[in-house]
Amino acid sequence: MAPAVDGGGQLTRLGRRAGWALAALIPAAFLVLFFAWPTATLVSRGFHDGTAWTLDGFAQVFESRRTWRAIWFTLWSATTATVLCLLLGLPGAYLLYRTRFPGRDVLRAVVTIPFVLPTVVVGVAFGSLLRPDGLLGFLGLGGTPVAIVAAMVFFNVSIVVRTVGTFWARLDPRTAQAAATLGAAPLRVLRTVTLPTLAPALLSAASLVFLFTASSYGIVMVLGRTEYSTIETEIWFLTTQLLDLPSAAALSITQLVIVTIALWLSGRAQTRMTRALRLQPDVADASPIVLRRDWPAIVLTGLVAIVLIGLPLANLLWRALHLRGRLTVDNFVSLASHEVFGTSVWQALRTSLLTAVVATAIALTLGVLVALVASRRPRRAAGRTALGALESLFLLPLGVSSVTVGFGYLITLNRPPLDLRSSIILIPIAQAVVALPLVVRTLLPTLRAIDPRQLEAAATLGSAPFTVFRRVELPHLRRALGLATGFAFATSLGEFGATSFLARPDNPTLPVLIFRLFGRPGAESYGTALAASVLLAVLAGVTMALAERMRPKEVASW
Repeated sequence: MAPAVDGGGQLTRLGRRAGWALAALIPAAFLVLFFAWPTATLVSRGFHDGTAWTLDGFAQVFESRRTWRAIWFTLWSATTATVLCLLLGLPGAYLLYRTRFPGRDVLRAVVTIPFVLPTVVVGVAFGSLLRPDGLLGFLGLGGTPVAIVAAMVFFNVSIVVRTVGTFWARLDPRTAQAAATLGAAPLRVLRTVTLPTLAPALLSAASLVFLFTASSYGIVMVLGRTEYSTIETEIWFLTTQLLDLPSAAALSITQLVIVTIALWLSGRAQTRMTRALRLQPDVADASPIVLRRDWPAIVLTGLVAIVLIGLPLANLLWRALHLRGRLTVDNFVSLASHEVFGTSVWQALRTSLLTAVVATAIALTLGVLVALVASRRPRRAAGRTALGALESLFLLPLGVSSVTVGFGYLITLNRPPLDLRSSIILIPIAQAVVALPLVVRTLLPTLRAIDPRQLEAAATLGSAPFTVFRRVELPHLRRALGLATGFAFATSLGEFGATSFLARPDNPTLPVLIFRLFGRPGAESYGTALAASVLLAVLAGVTMALAERMRPKEVASW
């Protein structure tokens, strides 16, 4: 009987391994087909002149002063925005997560709003604020690097507030209290005790901010006015305006290297954060706010909320309610009648909602499979290395320009058996590729925060692997699905890079239509672009507000 039992156990283990292999293979096949293949094809065409392989593209692109200006501006703007986000976000993280006061939850929501806004909307908001006839037009900052960096900080400061704040709220306050009791001044406690403890959260937030600022395609396209370009906008210029694939390929690889480093740092930091959260006690009680002690954090957080975040959003709404100097709702009324290439805003909105729903369904299905596989805890080092590589593989779309992906679709998915270039399904597929990494990064912390002893105890008591998954892991996974759904939907709704390549002129999405309206002359077109931006901002904000109510405490960063 013993051999039969051993054989049955071996078959069970083989079946379990086959199941997990299949769960990993399905999203991997999707990623290879709709990300790796188009990207690799575009890059390979850049290194092939039709007869032989060549590196002339690298030589040509890096001999150009325009290329070095784009690389320099990318690194400078991303670094500057990252430093400013850390400086402005750290006081907010303390105030909103370590103290309590009336209206704290409302202020948390206000600070979070910018991150879920489409980059085109952010560009339009700052463009309307800083244009010559805008509220801050007298500063003369319209179309300058200052405007671009300010928009990047507006878009990403909430990452620092939320990532660092959620981690800070879990820290044991007794260490800092002991240092203060021994006579350390508040600044010394912050420098020698608190900041070193917050290092994983700070590194995770900084790498994520750098990642998103280095790929702020919509912001630079709207505010740069073709005078300032980043690596991503330069890829767009080379592929669409000059059809210079060798140079575009070289820049794509350059961007991939830069952002892959940021992803690696973020992944390492998030792993350390997740382990720390699992080891720390429940969330510590926030202390009441003390004006004498907390006034610097109150002032800085108030300036961020009112000036950096509130002013552009309020000005966007105010300008949308004006036409030719008078207060009116005509801009919103014209949403149904104002047409660009025969398409109204409402038609574009319907297209955006439909494609976002489909993209969300795809991203969630694949993201759940990836998160389940990547959250396994193999005993062998080789298994852990393989799962780490798998996770990194599905984060790669964050490191490749969505412009590269969109253009890659046009040159690969244009012939049988996958002739999808004229199919509407291609847009939600591209949006799902962009949203998938965020879904994975949202679900993984929740699964990894499960105490391994729970799983081991369930298995020891005789529960089958599927039973352990259904009774222990699935309830935790459900808690994060709401937030993952919100991120996927908001990201898909506002995606602009790849969609700007794939959307047909007669059937654009709302971000594409806003960009077209913003570039057309005339007060009516500009007013309609403002009103459409308000509409898109409200949709994205409401989506994430609903999703935030279901956020599990383990999800400390995006």
